[in-house]
Amino acid sequence: MDLATAAKLWDPAPGWLNTASYGLPPRPAFEELQAVLTDWRHGRTDWKPWDASVGRARAAFARLVGTSAAEVSVSSTVSQIMSVVATALPPGAKVVVPEIEFTSNLFPWAVAAEIETVPADRVAEAITRDTAAVAFSVVQSATGYVTPLADIVAAARDHDALVIADASQACGWLPVDVAGVDVLACAAYKWLMAPRGAAFAYLSPRLRDRMRPLAANWYAGADEGGSYYGPPLRLAGDARAFDLSPAWFSYVGAAPAIELLNEIGIERIRDHDVALANRFRAGLGLPPSDTAIVSVDAPGERLEAAGIRAAVRAGGVRASFHLYTTEDDVDRALDALT
Repeated sequence: MDLATAAKLWDPAPGWLNTASYGLPPRPAFEELQAVLTDWRHGRTDWKPWDASVGRARAAFARLVGTSAAEVSVSSTVSQIMSVVATALPPGAKVVVPEIEFTSNLFPWAVAAEIETVPADRVAEAITRDTAAVAFSVVQSATGYVTPLADIVAAARDHDALVIADASQACGWLPVDVAGVDVLACAAYKWLMAPRGAAFAYLSPRLRDRMRPLAANWYAGADEGGSYYGPPLRLAGDARAFDLSPAWFSYVGAAPAIELLNEIGIERIRDHDVALANRFRAGLGLPPSDTAIVSVDAPGERLEAAGIRAAVRAGGVRASFHLYTTEDDVDRALDALT
């Protein structure tokens, strides 16, 4: 699907520059969710058609990050995923994290391990033989900084450290692959444009062997749909062993949205999003960059007065650009700021 055709599938009010906070659903996802909500309201079906969306969404996310559905666990939030991943760490483990890291990928390590914070551009060099794991965002939410993933993977491999990546601000606009990564977690309500309540995690086999399924439940059972009652413990033999029982309606919206992203192609989406971000940067006299998130020291109240919806993070205005963003949106924001 070409971008011009795809752009017609959204209905944004002008001035939405805040996908880094939450993404806007494409019409097929919104309409599918509305149909299911109507069925729920009237009791027209059981839950199995809703649950089929979980499988669709899992498969679509796996395709997006270059793995198989068997390696992907479903959850609700990144912090829940990371808290269970933390069970793979030995007592007293040291985890290297960037100084500015979203707390969903920081607090779980502060609870379970010893953390060492370093500047974002020095994460790779901070990994030593004493490092049990390195945890970071593929794209930093406050600044849009794109982490040099290959450098961190290479350094971690040299010291046998686990590589734990939060891709919530990357998956959906930046091509991301699980090669060399032990965890790739993603909250789906941002660039994947799903309702909040759906999250995914690629879990490597070597990591799963070390983890404890602290949230073990019927949905993680070996026999899908059949592990309702009684012992013995019988969990799935793949990443499903770490599934949470899903918030079905969130996945009803997630499945068509992620399938659409795959159909359009992430490389094309990246080019579109980064071009708009660089148009914004150029209008403010800034050099071009490689990210769809722009953080600037600017008066956010001017944007608000002009009907432009952005965010304030770490003391700066954060603007973010996605498929439904137009050049007119960018120019309206520039007019307000300049």
